Amino acid sequence: MSVPKLTLSENSEGALAKSRAEVIVVGTLQGADGVELAAGAEAVDDAFEGTLTEVLATLGATGKSEEIVKVPTLGRVPAGLVLAVGLGKADDVTPERVRRAAGASGRALSGHKRVLTTLSELDLQATVEGTVLGTYSFTEYKSEPGEAAPSTIEVAAPSEGTTRAHKATVKAATAIAEAVGVARDLVNTPPNDLYPGSFAERAKDLADTAGLEFEVLDEKALKRKGFGGILGVGGGSSRPPRLLRVAYRGAKAKKTVALVGKGITFDTGGISLKPAAGMDSMTSDMAGAAAVLASVVLAAKLKYPLEVVAHIPLAENMPSGTAYRPGDVLTMYGGKTVEVLNTDAEGRLILADAISRACEEEPDYLIETSTLTGAQIVALGERTAGIMGSDDFRDRVATLAQATGENGWPMPLPEELRSGLDSKIADLANVTGQRWGGMLAAGIFLREFVSGDLPWAHIDIAGPSYNSGSPWGYTAKGGTGVPVRTIAAVLADIADYG
Repeated sequence: MSVPKLTLSENSEGALAKSRAEVIVVGTLQGADGVELAAGAEAVDDAFEGTLTEVLATLGATGKSEEIVKVPTLGRVPAGLVLAVGLGKADDVTPERVRRAAGASGRALSGHKRVLTTLSELDLQATVEGTVLGTYSFTEYKSEPGEAAPSTIEVAAPSEGTTRAHKATVKAATAIAEAVGVARDLVNTPPNDLYPGSFAERAKDLADTAGLEFEVLDEKALKRKGFGGILGVGGGSSRPPRLLRVAYRGAKAKKTVALVGKGITFDTGGISLKPAAGMDSMTSDMAGAAAVLASVVLAAKLKYPLEVVAHIPLAENMPSGTAYRPGDVLTMYGGKTVEVLNTDAEGRLILADAISRACEEEPDYLIETSTLTGAQIVALGERTAGIMGSDDFRDRVATLAQATGENGWPMPLPEELRSGLDSKIADLANVTGQRWGGMLAAGIFLREFVSGDLPWAHIDIAGPSYNSGSPWGYTAKGGTGVPVRTIAAVLADIADYG
């Protein structure tokens, strides 16, 4: 991801006089009597002699969320264009609405090199995150990439707070947005170029740059150590599986957090073959792995006083003469046996191995994320993740997910579903064989591999990790980077409160 250079300028009035920006971004609101200007737009309105709302209304502006209206300045200010972006109703401007408006403005700024945004008067962190993410594009495979995003974004300093605090906020928000971009890039890379071995190489490059510990187990080491889930799922591919361990050890670490992310670099369903329609989106089945890799790198960049260890199982689920079959029994890492009833329920098998390995290190918390079940989309739609796990930690993660704008909703693990995972010949079956409660049953399966009373959370991102529709807010088409911002918020919360 190419990130624009962000500079913190003076407040909007001082910045307007000195800025070399080509475009000035202001916020608009839906007021009772029509379009209104949001805080931060006062200096621009003064330059228009108080007529900016009239001009906007004449151009059809209403202030509705993510609405874009462009106004030529005709020399009233040094910039040639004012870009007004809607925030929605005036009585309820949340950080997420600022983030989405900033993202919409970022998507509309292609072709302009230098931009000044005044949305920061409303929420500095949300403005930086939204603007950077809104400018994101994945053009590596385009012969003609099109108009470039702005190279420099000036952020007007809010009127309240200190310069030191503002700079720290910009630094953190930029790092978080960059981490989301790393995850998006990985998800958007096509599976002929991103497979277990090449993912491991990219992860090593990121780890080396961030000064992190890095370990990779190849197929021989996986067999020697007994990772039967990862080997079973990856056995049908000519490109063998891997298990990565990427660790950050912060100074004066207060707690240890294990991260686990599903890394199916492409999922055909295996012998239980998926329908052809929509299979191309299964390039995103490693979004959990991308998110935890980006998150451990982010933890190092922001120097959290934590130990953060990412365990990333990687496999390609393919049908072939060497593929695992419905009816096979796999011996997982740690000794439990699983009867395979459906080879398309493969993510939980590689995650079980990785969770067992993570628990050996006795972390204080465990966060696992994965594009685990289509049932998540049935239950919660394409933008809301399902969060399961130990009750208190599950609710903590869900609350922080909602605060970041990544949503996430706490879901139960009903005990009556556990018997559906009983197998006649093994310790567990990998599916219940029932139509209902598939997301919850998958969470119950994973719980079998979490040790003791360890606080843990499973985030099912089958829908939220990939946007197959049109861009919206700060979300581009393709990989979204969910739930990197949630994980970052949870890590920060643990660092602050334990």
